[in-house]
Formats: sequence, C-alpha cells, structure tokens
Amino acid sequence: MRYEWRAAFANADLNGLHAQGFGQGLRDTDWLGQVERHSLGWVCAYEAARLIGFVNVAWDGGGHAFVLDTLVARDRRDAGIGRALVEVAERETRAAGCEWLHVDFAEELEAFYVGACGFTPMRAGLIALR
Repeated sequence: MRYEWRAAFANADLNGLHAQGFGQGLRDTDWLGQVERHSLGWVCAYEAARLIGFVNVAWDGGGHAFVLDTLVARDRRDAGIGRALVEVAERETRAAGCEWLHVDFAEELEAFYVGACGFTPMRAGLIALR
C-alpha cells in the first residue's frame, strides 16, 4: 500500500471509484485535468498498481483548503485507508502554507470526519443549485 500526493492516475480508475462511492453511473470525467487546473493537490492510495483510494484538496489560492471526494474502493473500506488519505492531505496542505482545512459532509459521515480524522464540527450553510 502506498499513498502519493499529486500522483498520476487514470481517469477511468477514478471514475470507477466515483461510481462506487457516490452510487452514480459510470461517467467519463477528465478528473486529472480538473485537479491539475483547480486543486492544491490530491492523494491517491495504491495497492500494487490498483487505485483503491482518493481525496481531492481544492483551495482558494491562499489560506483555505477543502477536502472533496474522499473515496475508498468498496472492497477495501474499514481498513484505515480513508483516514490515511486525509492524514496525507492534512500534512501536504500544512506544508503548502494553508491555515485551514475544511470539509463538508453528510451526517452519516460525522464519525469518520470528526471522530477518525479529527475535524472540529462547525456550522455551515449550503445552497442547492440543482
């Protein structure tokens, strides 16, 4: 198992993880192009050559970074991979000089983000655009 910051990945592999993680149909999104253009970085978890985990770290170009799309392959969940992805993201975000690492999550993920990853719960707002 290895974790890599800003690692190359195949879009098909990440599209597969997205389909599993968000219960959506398989799409053909150019994730690598998106993260290269818009993100501070991302973390990939590999088991041999297989992409089994991913987290994206978007940012405002300054002091605030945002965890997005924490994903772990269905057959590798509950093995600490998600926590390790967030640990690498936190370390690299700190090294980039950011002051804050934010995350938004559904209530059922509170045990993971607050309990396992150490985020402080905060109030936030959301506007549904679709």
